[in-house]
Amino acid sequence: MAINYPIKKKMEGNVNYAHRGMTLENELNESNKYYKAHNIALIYKKPTPVQIVKVDYPSRNKAVIREAYYQSPSTTDYNGIYRGKYIDFEAKETSSRTAFPLRNIHDHQIMHIKQVIDLGGIAFIIVRFTKLGKTFLLDGSIAVKCYEEALKNGIKSLSLQFFMEKGHEITNKCIYTIDYLSVVDKVYFNE
Repeated sequence: MAINYPIKKKMEGNVNYAHRGMTLENELNESNKYYKAHNIALIYKKPTPVQIVKVDYPSRNKAVIREAYYQSPSTTDYNGIYRGKYIDFEAKETSSRTAFPLRNIHDHQIMHIKQVIDLGGIAFIIVRFTKLGKTFLLDGSIAVKCYEEALKNGIKSLSLQFFMEKGHEITNKCIYTIDYLSVVDKVYFNE
């Protein structure tokens, strides 16, 4: 599988992608704070490696980034440790009620998930169907296999039905926002 991720992809100043996927991301971040505070797990959001090229400084407290480039592919969104195992996962949202578009996942992310699994770690994808309020954990090995088959067969998305059959639904909790580790327990620790 070739990595076609542009190393110097320009982030356009007029296009605002800042809040795409932020609801799920915010919930995961809050859950991770809870897990850390209660000594359950240490899982962190990985920063996206960006090189800032041009900044306007009208005043010190009003600096505006005008031009920046991705330095390298950012692999997946989260990593850490839980129950003595390395965990690595990607979080995605879709507004579709029926399918998750595979264009939302990149080759380098699938390769990273595969490598984590090959080295004995736990890797998965969390996908939220925002309009349905449903969130699923999809095991990394299933995600890798489906992605590779989709590339071969021209499949452009995975259906909601697929996630209902092959994934594991994550339900929200009151104490912390999204209890994805209870699903990790069932899938990876047979509990």
